[in-house]
Amino acid sequence: MSEAVLTDVADGVAVITINRPEARNAVNGAVARGIAAAVEDFDSRSDISVLILTGAGANFSSGMDLKGFLSGDAPIAEGRGFGGIVERPPAKPVIAAVEGYALAGGFELVLACDLIVASEEAKFGLPEVRRGLVAGAGGLLRLPSRVPYHLAMEIALTGEHFSAARLAAAGLVSKLVPAGEALPAAKEFAARVALGAPLALAASKRVIVESGDWSADEAFAKQGAVISPIFGSKDAMEGAMAFAEKRPPVWKGE
Repeated sequence: MSEAVLTDVADGVAVITINRPEARNAVNGAVARGIAAAVEDFDSRSDISVLILTGAGANFSSGMDLKGFLSGDAPIAEGRGFGGIVERPPAKPVIAAVEGYALAGGFELVLACDLIVASEEAKFGLPEVRRGLVAGAGGLLRLPSRVPYHLAMEIALTGEHFSAARLAAAGLVSKLVPAGEALPAAKEFAARVALGAPLALAASKRVIVESGDWSADEAFAKQGAVISPIFGSKDAMEGAMAFAEKRPPVWKGE
């Protein structure tokens, strides 16, 4: 895996770190491929329940590496799109741990995550329009379902920076923490999520993500197709036995 992306695994939680602090963690081809490779690996592992995406140093990510863009270094991974995640996010829950700037494609990486822990000093924005570009890595598609319509328009059309506090008030940021505490707080958050069974977590995420366009007539049938295998899993049996025996469950991801 490229040094542009670092990974660490402990207690069922995998941390993926964009490691280009000298470039404010701008996303180039190496970052996109590194994130994609990490996601492919971690999604396939039964010992991992939750992922965290963060940036090294003082910033999450300033977005696409414009120097790389000009030289033809595409910041995409085949089948997963920009940053190796925006078009096909992990099947498992993923938490963004945000310090400093999460701008342009960096903000779009955040929007591809399921939960967001942000420093009180973090700044978000989609400045593409001020560069003659368009936020095509999911920002325009995801924002309207995450924040009120007019706020989504303000973010997209002004290209300005928005504080973590304002986005938390709008419901986008899950948890605000002091500067420097985003990753530790995200790990604590992930530990809470990881108390759930891996298969059940992935299925729950899938239903929430996919059900937005299900009709009322088909919703329960489609949900059933996703969740029925979970009820027959070894982890479901373990959950019931652990409850009856008054002990913590030991999940196998099976």
